[in-house]
Amino acid sequence: MSANDRILLDKILEQRRQEESPELPADQYFELFTANQILKDFDLSYDEIESGIVGSGGDGGIDSAYIFVNGELLTEDSDLSTRRKNIEIELTLIQSKTSPSFTEDQMDKFHATTEDLLDLSKPIDAVKSVYNEELRKVIHRFREAYGTLASRLPQLKVSYCYATRGEDVHPNVQRKVARLESTVTALFSQVRFSFAFLGASQLMELLRRQPKTTHALAVSDTPISSKGAFICLVKLKDFWTFIADDNGKLRRNIFESNVRDYQGTNTVNDDIQETLKSGGTEDFWWLNNGVTILASRPGTLSGKTLTLEDPQIVNGLQTSTEIFKFFQANQTNDERNILVRVIAADTADSQDKIIKATNSQTSIPAASLHATEKVHRDIEQYLKSFGLFYDRRKNFYKNEGKGIDNIISIPYLAQAVMAIALQRPDTARARPSSLLKDEDNYKKVFSEDHALQLYAVCVLIMKRVDAHLRSEKLALNRKDQTNLRFYVAMLLAMNLAEGKHLTSKVIASLPFEKLTDGDLNQALAEATKAYAELGSSDQAAKGPDLVKKLKPSPKTPISAGIA
Repeated sequence: MSANDRILLDKILEQRRQEESPELPADQYFELFTANQILKDFDLSYDEIESGIVGSGGDGGIDSAYIFVNGELLTEDSDLSTRRKNIEIELTLIQSKTSPSFTEDQMDKFHATTEDLLDLSKPIDAVKSVYNEELRKVIHRFREAYGTLASRLPQLKVSYCYATRGEDVHPNVQRKVARLESTVTALFSQVRFSFAFLGASQLMELLRRQPKTTHALAVSDTPISSKGAFICLVKLKDFWTFIADDNGKLRRNIFESNVRDYQGTNTVNDDIQETLKSGGTEDFWWLNNGVTILASRPGTLSGKTLTLEDPQIVNGLQTSTEIFKFFQANQTNDERNILVRVIAADTADSQDKIIKATNSQTSIPAASLHATEKVHRDIEQYLKSFGLFYDRRKNFYKNEGKGIDNIISIPYLAQAVMAIALQRPDTARARPSSLLKDEDNYKKVFSEDHALQLYAVCVLIMKRVDAHLRSEKLALNRKDQTNLRFYVAMLLAMNLAEGKHLTSKVIASLPFEKLTDGDLNQALAEATKAYAELGSSDQAAKGPDLVKKLKPSPKTPISAGIA
């Protein structure tokens, strides 16, 4: 370790905390920072990173816990039904301490927690008094996913990361890794175990490692070129090399602009995989539409290598993923080709047009194309006047270094509008990641008929609620914050409307700037009382009864939707 690494790390941590989230205590920011660095290759948003932070009393020595299925974050409403084969489940457990050393006590906690929570024969409820609810929920989600997918023989990886500002790892601490590995391998057959000690030097290395922005694509023959665009054939194995990182994992950051997630096992993807496996006399590109790549500037061709700046595969995610899976399982020198179109588009408007056009030739739900629509571009521009950055292209503003509290994701905005304008906080709570997959919900939340002020008001009320519920004075646990936030926001909007119907016009003109801590405490008290009467559970927050308890009487009706 360099003698200056800890000094430099401390300065960077404080500088970034002040820039990104100055109200967050240093130890909590360290948890967010380390998780962000450790999970960099998964390309998570800040909302996704925060969703895995479970550190508080009863955390069993675990500050953050994340589950990935085939590289995608597993959330409480993730759909596993499309996962049928070639499945990899990864559980990542992180401890982040600002202390200057690694301790045996923490290693013992890792071991005890593993024995208690990862032993599938032990009911999670049996250790309810030992571990906090947020950690138990993540482990329950892991157990459910592992059990649901067990018949498909998933590959399992369990990763532990222990991060401090420390230097060397004492041998007495190091030797306890072997004991932990022995416990994990005894609990799961065919498991891959990993453990990483991350001190100041290692954290600095992670911080310095940025995702590559320039990529080389080997082409089979001289491509057709016109106005900065290329049409070319690429060997399947060369394309696999292009989309895989140095560790052999799929580069998720080059698929950010794609309008659809990987659809898993379905008829189309099964056909692609069968075409790859069968070989035959036909070249692959004869049987497949190929892929479209957007680049921020025209590519540079040198011999048979095309160098691309910030490439984004905007059409062909399904094909790309099937090719990746094929070569991951079959190390073969396949001589077949895929058709690749490379287009340089230097403006967001041009990029959106290309994304929408190239994804309109197959059946895609309208909601899947949302990020390219005018309403989202307008919202992005309008929110900037409030110092907010609407991340319609995932992690665009995170990568630009904007503050955590100033970045608004599409799901965050959708939940805020659903809770406040549509008065459906139960739906906002129950379906945090799948809300917009329902086309009816999407059309109700996002419409060019709604005033742009409506979106700003909903976001600003929601932000005020979140900041208040996180305050140390309230000492609300993470579970209750998550369950109450949308109900408190709904009540505040109703109170600000003073009995008026919550039409688009009324919501857009709500005087959110007049909200006081007293207003927030009153709304919280009202929501908490009704929540407690229903059992203070996740089920209460996700069900319809809590909304019914908090809705006004017929004398002061509020519309069920936006008029």
